[in-house]
Amino acid sequence: MEPIRIGIVGTGMIAGVIANAIKQSDHGHLVAVASRRHERAAEFAQEHGIAEAYGSWQELVQAKGIDAVYVATPTAGREEICLAALNAGKHLISEKPFLNAESVKRIASAAEARGLSFMDATHFTHHPRTQAVVKTQQADLGRVNRVRTSFFFPFMDRENIRFDSSKEPTGAVGDMAWYNMRAIVEFMRPTQPVKTLHGTIRRDDQTGAVVGGTGMIEFEGGQVSSFDFGYDAGVCQMDLDIIGEQGLIQMDDYVLDWKDGFAFNNPEHVAQFRVRQDMAAPEDFKPVLVPTPKPQAANMIDGFCRLVRKPSEGDRLLAVQRALQTQSLLDRFCQITGLTQ
Repeated sequence: MEPIRIGIVGTGMIAGVIANAIKQSDHGHLVAVASRRHERAAEFAQEHGIAEAYGSWQELVQAKGIDAVYVATPTAGREEICLAALNAGKHLISEKPFLNAESVKRIASAAEARGLSFMDATHFTHHPRTQAVVKTQQADLGRVNRVRTSFFFPFMDRENIRFDSSKEPTGAVGDMAWYNMRAIVEFMRPTQPVKTLHGTIRRDDQTGAVVGGTGMIEFEGGQVSSFDFGYDAGVCQMDLDIIGEQGLIQMDDYVLDWKDGFAFNNPEHVAQFRVRQDMAAPEDFKPVLVPTPKPQAANMIDGFCRLVRKPSEGDRLLAVQRALQTQSLLDRFCQITGLTQ
């Protein structure tokens, strides 16, 4: 079966992560890259063994021999590129966050109108552990009524675009809190609207960029999620608690796999989660091991390729719904903290 030919728009750090993921995938083939400077695109192409390098995204999205486009540009200009790729008949996988939920809807509508697939690039949802956790939830936890997350990454590089509000207007909210919100979507799966939302953000005193925050969301029906995130804690923390009526599931690496996330390289590590019930003491916690032959980003690329090759309306709709639900929760947090009106 022919692989899905993928072109990348962008040559930053995360573009390099996905370039490697495409090469490690079973169903993707990396064929092109574009940057604002042709020299940079050529360097990236040489580094990753890519055949074609373009000096503009416009050239790439119009090029023949490309089935799908991965967009890894700053948030502020991403929608234009996404829509152009879809209008050129290319399937789309895009970095997140998006400008807002309305932007997601416009992109999704363009994909649907042309019979194309659209997915956001959230890695952990494609980790085999995520499916194992959901299965365990359904079997052992009963109704999930609480999700608690903490995602901190020590990253106070003020030269990075994350500290440039013209390119990344919501700073750490869009970059980090996306994962807090996605954990709600993946593991709590609320079906009722938001009842109340409380939150606060922290800004860098030199650049004014948002570097962290805290919040709590209550849904109609009683489900609640609390979350923390930021660049300024001096530690990498990725804790997740899923609390149901009959127990608790815990992880300490729900965003980046300790084994082979882009920030880690521990090949002997086996991904796991812990199940706690009743009055279990630490020696009674139940570890569930989930071996992973490929990085979760490579699994994401294979999942996207399957969506392109053998699409069903249900699968395409689910991919859109997850992106839209995550962005909608993010928008509500931005509104309550004054980042958007």
